[in-house]
Amino acid sequence: MGVTSIDAPQWFLSSFVRSARGAGATASDDAIRGVGQGLLDRWDTPGRNFHNLRHLADVLGRVDELSQETHDPDLVRLAAWYHGAVFDAKGRATYANKGGEDETASAALALAELTELGVPDDAARRVAHLVNALVRHAPDPTDFDCAVLCDADLAVLAAEPQRYKEYLKDVRDEYAHIPPEDYVRARMAILTKLLERRSLFSSPLGTAWEEPARQNLDAELQRLRKEQIKLAQRSAPSTPSTA
Repeated sequence: MGVTSIDAPQWFLSSFVRSARGAGATASDDAIRGVGQGLLDRWDTPGRNFHNLRHLADVLGRVDELSQETHDPDLVRLAAWYHGAVFDAKGRATYANKGGEDETASAALALAELTELGVPDDAARRVAHLVNALVRHAPDPTDFDCAVLCDADLAVLAAEPQRYKEYLKDVRDEYAHIPPEDYVRARMAILTKLLERRSLFSSPLGTAWEEPARQNLDAELQRLRKEQIKLAQRSAPSTPSTA
């Protein structure tokens, strides 16, 4: 699953221009490409080990796979571009199990930039709404655009074992500043919440990812429980010898 390398920025920009035009942008192609390049620069900043261009490409690819279920695929694609535009893995939110993505700020950025490009107000606000909906990844089941975006963002959870292993390494590297005990505790809390959901994916086509995603999550949770025990044993004070 997903893109293994990102070496075609022109492909990204062409895609962004098409989606912006599809959403009604009236600005020049150069202006649209300029905004697109700014987004690429955001996604490609140092420290983004997972929330980077590869993830952006993966989400856009998944949106395309599920596009037949959307009402307005171009707006969903634009929301994918903006959903992780504002990101700070070192922010205080990482310790509150919220990750480094700032959906509220990303939504505000989308609204401002798309409006500047001449995208109609209702369309720009719709994109911002879709971005904001990723805060909890619990879309309204009747909102198919939102369901597709959420499913596309979570699709990596259903990756084949090797890709899932890479995903786990990338996420850990992204939050390398968090102590092991804190990271394991936070990650376990996230996995537990996900596994407690009735369903991880909301779109009809996305439901095909449900079983492999749950298998990956459950296996990871079991590994983390063992790691948590080992960490606790290492930090426990040794018992003085009475001999």
